[in-house]
Amino acid sequence: MCHATQETPLLHHFMAPVMARWPPFGLCLLLLLLSPPPLPLTGAHRFSAPNTTLNHLALAPGRGTLYVGAVNRLFQLSPELQLEAMAVTGPVIDSPDCVPFRDPAECPQAQLTDNANQLLLVSSRAQELVACGQVRQGVCETRRLGDVAEVLYQAEDPGDGQFVAANTPGVATVGLVVPLPGQDLLLVARGLAGKLSAGVPPLAIRQLAGPQPFSSEGLGRLVVGDFSDYNNSYVGAFADARSAYFVFRRRGARAQAEYRSYVARVCLGDTNLYSYVEVPLACQGQGLIQAAFLAPGTLLGAFAAGPGGTQAALCAFPMAELGASMEQARRLCYTAGGRGPSGAEEATVEYGVTSRCVTLPLDSPESYPCGDEHTPSPIAGRQPLEAQPLLKLGQPVSAVAALQADGHMVAFLGDTQGQLHKVFLHGSQGQVYHSQQVGPPGSAISPDLLLDSSDSHLYVLTAHQVDRIPVAACPQFPDCASCLQAQDPLCGWCVLQGRCTRKGQCRRAGQPNQWLWSYEEDSHCLHIQSLLPSHHPRQEQGQVTLSVPWLPILDADEYFHCAFGDYDSLAHVEGPYVACVTPPQDQVPLNPPGTEYVTVPLALMFEDVAVATTNFSFYDCSAIQALEAAAPCRACVGSIWRCHWCPQSSHCVYGEHCPEGERTVYSTQEVDVQVRGPGACPQVEGLAGPHLVPVGWESRLALRVRNLQHFRGLPASFHCWLELPGELRGLPATLEETAGDSGLIHCQAHQFYPSMSQRELPVPIYVTQGKAQRLDNAHALYVILYDCAMGHPDCSHCQAANRSLGCLWCADGQPACLYGPLCPPGAVELLCPAPSIDAVEPLTGPPEGGLALTILGSNLGRAFADVQYAVSVASRPCSPEPSLYRTSARIVCVTSPAPNGTTGPVQVAIKSQPPGISSQHFTYQDPVLLSLSPRWGPQAGGTQLTIRGQHLQTGGNTSAFVGGQPCPILEPVCPETIVCRTRPQAVPGEAAVLVVFGHAQRTLLANPFRYTANPRLVAAEPSASFRGGGRLIRVRGTGLDVVQRPLLSVWLEADAEAQASKAQPRDPEPRRSCGAPAADPQACIQLGGGLLQCSTVCSVNSSSLLLCWSPAVPDRARPQRVFFTLDNVQVDFASASGGQGFLYQPNPRLAPLSREGPARPYRLKPGHILDVEGEGLNLGISKEEVRVHIGRSECLVKTLTRTHLYCEPPAHAPQPADGSGLPQFVVQMGNVRLALGPVQYEAEPPLSAFPVEAQAGLGMGAAVLIAAVLLLTLMYRHKSKQALRDYQKVLLQLESLETGVGDQCRKEFTGGCGGRGDRVPTGPELTPQLLLACRPHDGDDRPQQRPGGQRDPLPGLPHLRRARLLPWPWRLPTAAQARGARGRRPLHHCAPGPHAALQPAQQQALPPHAHPHPGGAAQLFPEGSLPCGFAAVASTTRQAGVPD
Repeated sequence: MCHATQETPLLHHFMAPVMARWPPFGLCLLLLLLSPPPLPLTGAHRFSAPNTTLNHLALAPGRGTLYVGAVNRLFQLSPELQLEAMAVTGPVIDSPDCVPFRDPAECPQAQLTDNANQLLLVSSRAQELVACGQVRQGVCETRRLGDVAEVLYQAEDPGDGQFVAANTPGVATVGLVVPLPGQDLLLVARGLAGKLSAGVPPLAIRQLAGPQPFSSEGLGRLVVGDFSDYNNSYVGAFADARSAYFVFRRRGARAQAEYRSYVARVCLGDTNLYSYVEVPLACQGQGLIQAAFLAPGTLLGAFAAGPGGTQAALCAFPMAELGASMEQARRLCYTAGGRGPSGAEEATVEYGVTSRCVTLPLDSPESYPCGDEHTPSPIAGRQPLEAQPLLKLGQPVSAVAALQADGHMVAFLGDTQGQLHKVFLHGSQGQVYHSQQVGPPGSAISPDLLLDSSDSHLYVLTAHQVDRIPVAACPQFPDCASCLQAQDPLCGWCVLQGRCTRKGQCRRAGQPNQWLWSYEEDSHCLHIQSLLPSHHPRQEQGQVTLSVPWLPILDADEYFHCAFGDYDSLAHVEGPYVACVTPPQDQVPLNPPGTEYVTVPLALMFEDVAVATTNFSFYDCSAIQALEAAAPCRACVGSIWRCHWCPQSSHCVYGEHCPEGERTVYSTQEVDVQVRGPGACPQVEGLAGPHLVPVGWESRLALRVRNLQHFRGLPASFHCWLELPGELRGLPATLEETAGDSGLIHCQAHQFYPSMSQRELPVPIYVTQGKAQRLDNAHALYVILYDCAMGHPDCSHCQAANRSLGCLWCADGQPACLYGPLCPPGAVELLCPAPSIDAVEPLTGPPEGGLALTILGSNLGRAFADVQYAVSVASRPCSPEPSLYRTSARIVCVTSPAPNGTTGPVQVAIKSQPPGISSQHFTYQDPVLLSLSPRWGPQAGGTQLTIRGQHLQTGGNTSAFVGGQPCPILEPVCPETIVCRTRPQAVPGEAAVLVVFGHAQRTLLANPFRYTANPRLVAAEPSASFRGGGRLIRVRGTGLDVVQRPLLSVWLEADAEAQASKAQPRDPEPRRSCGAPAADPQACIQLGGGLLQCSTVCSVNSSSLLLCWSPAVPDRARPQRVFFTLDNVQVDFASASGGQGFLYQPNPRLAPLSREGPARPYRLKPGHILDVEGEGLNLGISKEEVRVHIGRSECLVKTLTRTHLYCEPPAHAPQPADGSGLPQFVVQMGNVRLALGPVQYEAEPPLSAFPVEAQAGLGMGAAVLIAAVLLLTLMYRHKSKQALRDYQKVLLQLESLETGVGDQCRKEFTGGCGGRGDRVPTGPELTPQLLLACRPHDGDDRPQQRPGGQRDPLPGLPHLRRARLLPWPWRLPTAAQARGARGRRPLHHCAPGPHAALQPAQQQALPPHAHPHPGGAAQLFPEGSLPCGFAAVASTTRQAGVPD
């Protein structure tokens, strides 16, 4: 059912022909297409219509309402771009080659045509919107400004004088509404478009009111001799107080082949175009004009520039010069025949008309400023008005607008890429100061670039949206610096308002230093140039003087004030200087932790506006000494603040605040004072004696001090303090004064026994006067406590210690390394014991030597020189390595060559001492390589190579190489085998195997290793498995037999619980042991990033087939990647299976066999099929892969579905698997094993004999049933034949009636059936209450024409052979019934007419197969129903034996 909404007036005019030709379904579709779409989504600053192309924009002055002309739509928007109303203007049935028509038959080529808006203007006086579309030859209509959906005027049958706009979208139409006394006129200019537009003038004045709106009857028109010579392309139309201007491009007369840019002028009161005059425009060196705008006093034009017009140039033509050029052309054409002083033609009459320039009196231009009947027209000047480009852009410009504000001109340029450029025009230059993307990239900005009535916003139109752009975005600049840096000529900084504004928004903009403009050289943001003082102590209030240049002058009752954070202080202003009082101490914020000052913002305020700001610091001298405990005086007087130090009271103070009589160390900031700065502080300069202090020996420390004269007169009490681990040790000290202001502090002698974990312990030390007043340390002071026993375990270590430590090897009691004075004189040992060798490794080496041998022990020399020539191995020299020597503990030497089989101990012989001999013997042995396994592997590497031989455990530094590439050895190296893993090789081929033992090399020449092409996988199936794993995956490919250990792995993202339950810590290379077989890989290992890897080892079936089993994965883990590892080659499962990823399905669930529970036996009757219920049974396995056992026998699986498993059990009860009890029913699906309970076979009951009497009775009953069926069949056939004969008789009776109806229709009907104004025929055969509707069905519904142009009321009626009349409310049988009866098909059904009642006699004449029609008189009837009293049905096939 199709429901149509209210029609627009334009569509109503064309709806009748559309409805007449289109079937009901097509009409419904048309109404749906023409119905308004959902309202577009709009925002505060954008209106968009995604499925509609927007053409034009118009603004109602005063109202601020915006109107958008679009393809098939008109939109009415609020100033904020909210949709207020919409009107549908198309599509309509039209053709540009036809004049407006009512009947589509008058224009056979007409079709549904989109209606693009060509002209959109506002008539303020009439409060009307003028909208002209491209359809119907560009006729216009007027609509109410308050609601564009309301049409005020629309021409029903427009004449050619009302064709206004161009009927081709690419041809521009421009216009103006000219308000004249008593009426508004329409000035329209358009280009040549279509073959029917040759009679439409390029410029015409048209009426907006009167009997024929939009007609140019009796008004001026620009007459053109030949339109092909003067095809103007209009750019824009503008008006000032006296004239209208049209900017366009055109080619001149036939002699002028090139195109030029022009501007034409017409007086506003000239309704005959007598005043028409045009002059060429030229932007020096540029192309044709593309866009224009009439600004106050200036015509702006954007011209094409650059190669191919891909750039643009902006030129400005002063209106005074333009008017003078036009007046000169007019004067020459009025008074001098168009000739200039030189005799050359400088003005002429254009457009191929008969008028010519004349010679009238010299005062004619003044006497006829707008021309008259006798003055020549239209006048064209030959001399172009030239201008220099103001600026150039890198892309073509499609729109221009301008604004003059505060004496400055700002232009807005829209380009073809959707960008809007703001240009400041000053003098002869233009400067782009802002560009922004408005429309989608590549969507040109429309020439309709409109400013709102307040000149605060710009409306920008692109193909699918309208944007409201602020003319000046002054508020977005938060401070003065950003406001001036934006270089926006419309913006400036309003000082006392504290914001970026337009000049008119700043109340005191006319006063000096009140409104700062970026283009004025003396405009500078207000700033506080200096502060005096720049900081202040927090403990007292004081005055701060600010220097603020260019400070505005306030009125007498106004004032500035200073804001120190949240504290306000009244300001006293004298010129550029401002004096303020700082806040009291309780109003100053607390210092941040770890600092001695706090910084607050200082703002010079006017009311609540910050005029100028800076930072101001409040410092606290007393906090400095707490922060610098090691040197409080130096920190105090050396700070940037004006702080002084009171030595006797140990206080850091500001100003002159030391107690009376106490000397003061002044701040570095002070001048003309001798005792100032860190150098004047009482301080400890350093240690006077050695800084090394042995542990356990009484030591006396001395320190150099200076400037202690500040303490004269006080008790000379000093203390030394050492910061030992875990305690602060204080020692009384005495002062020894020396020359000048220097002295020595002697600390009391003391023995130190700190708990030490290192050989040397740095201990900080400082001095105090008394116990609290600390003297400054000029730098960090430490003493080093050391213990000779630490790090010197033997005699060689002890004697190798730094001599300044005074350590000796003492044999008193337990031998140890002690500080010299602590060892009794007779216990000192000057010679160390003989070297002791604890271990030697390795114990074998090649005969070639070159093996690095490590010797570990004690007393192995005090220095490398002691052992340089002291080592021998099996009586062969061994050369120690200096860099690897460790005093007394380790020697690393390189063996010399020796014959194979040489063996002996290692000896270290240090001069003057007995040699040290090892208990282990070193043996020279010759390693031999014998064989290799496997002999080949993939080029990608990863093959685990086993090298067999003898004496392979030679030396401790063994490495293997295959073809020059390292083959990392898998530990351990065994006496007869070395296992390594190959690296990738560049190309396939053979590669020699090399093993290096120290400096000795062995090559396996007889058995090289062969790199083969990498294996490739081409197929893998199946691609799903249960989480329990164990499903067989067949993998096909090439070169698979070279893979040593193929794996199928899966990476999983698992939670902590899953990782803990399944995974083991990753061991990428499990350690082997000699003689033990290789361990299987771990099922699941932990990877980094919370990943889990589960793997199974595949078996190599052949070079083209791998058999893999899916790995089991934890339930809560999420598979991330399934892949094959072919040694070093990894292949994702999806890549191997042609894009099919591997899927893990939940494990299947099966119900116990017995409903009583899994422990209860299931009673199985022999011969029955077992049906097991479950869930997800076939998601991860197929029927063939499932194994079901009952005890020791198999239950053959017959069917497997998602919820059922059917298997055929053994015929006889099988033996239980464990040999006792009942056999268990077990289902094995891969690794998933499900035991569903025991099975108990029941004994088969004996078959009962069927009695003979029962068999005989059953046979007799079947015979009786068959006889009854045959009898019923014969009766049914007899009745069917009788009904068919009756039906044929009725049809034959109707033949004569049908023939009569056909003859009557051919004779009587002279008008259309049910048509408008047709006469209903009557006759002796028809009663007045019957309305006959006859229509043939010959497959052609097109209207046929009579020779006179009239339509045939019953086209095709002579072909009507037979008709059957059915009175309403009866309808024919269905098509299927009719075809079953006689092979005919119904043509139409009958719908009720105004006289649908039947007489009783007529009702009796109805055929027996007719039935009532359920419809009513007011409903729409389906195809085949007609509004008549009878439905006429014509037979399209002739029946044999039936006369016509």
